[in-house]
Amino acid sequence: MQAPSDRPQPSPDRVLYDACPLCQSTEIAHFATGDCTKHLCYDPSLSPTITWLKCAACAHVFTEGYYTDAALQRMFHKTQSTQVVGVNLEKNREISARMIERVLPFQDRGTWLDVGFGNGSLLFTAAEFGFDPVGLDLRQTTVTAMQNLGFEAHLADICDFQDPRQMSVISMADVLEHTHYPKDCLRAAHRLLKPGGVLFASMPNSDCMIWDVATQQNVNTYWGEMEHYHNFSRQRLYALLEETGFAPKRYGISERYRMCMEVVAVAQG
Repeated sequence: MQAPSDRPQPSPDRVLYDACPLCQSTEIAHFATGDCTKHLCYDPSLSPTITWLKCAACAHVFTEGYYTDAALQRMFHKTQSTQVVGVNLEKNREISARMIERVLPFQDRGTWLDVGFGNGSLLFTAAEFGFDPVGLDLRQTTVTAMQNLGFEAHLADICDFQDPRQMSVISMADVLEHTHYPKDCLRAAHRLLKPGGVLFASMPNSDCMIWDVATQQNVNTYWGEMEHYHNFSRQRLYALLEETGFAPKRYGISERYRMCMEVVAVAQG
């Protein structure tokens, strides 16, 4: 990661943010530049760097913009191995079980909607615990694979998803940092949850010591993570949850990916 300097030329591969995507402040400035050439999704036709901005009003750190549809088509020519339905089934079952156990004190039955279900492990395990599993994903091959296993799965974005059921749990495991406007996704989750329903969210925590050390040693790969548009701190995430109708109840360390946090929040009426 390069140190802050004058903002580089904007990338033609992205739709640029003209304000902070969380608070809409226009007080945004260049914060860091990351190298993405080693990323699995990197294509030589795309910019080799990622420009990160910081909002002076709310301290959120985000990329200069999100990729255009044409750029995404060049990036997502294959599915990452960790996202293949059923991969590492036994190990992922154990990790998913510990995630579910964080939720059980607040909700222990009903419909569990997993947004961006990826390899499906969380839904498989939620079914074991007695929940009714439903999945959303943006990859058709992933949705079809899940449906072929007999699980309810939809090719849909949560912001557009409509369902007459009131969800007991909505999980966004490493999802919010991929979205253009996280606030819209959280508002959609609040709309779909019953009062007292649970949101489970996980993502990298840019405010932990290991993040700072990895950045100082120039080995923090999240600065070159092409699929992420946001780097959340715990404090900024909690403020966003409260703004969108959630009360954070529990914090934990994620086992899924490095430097990540897990938060359980309850939907307020």
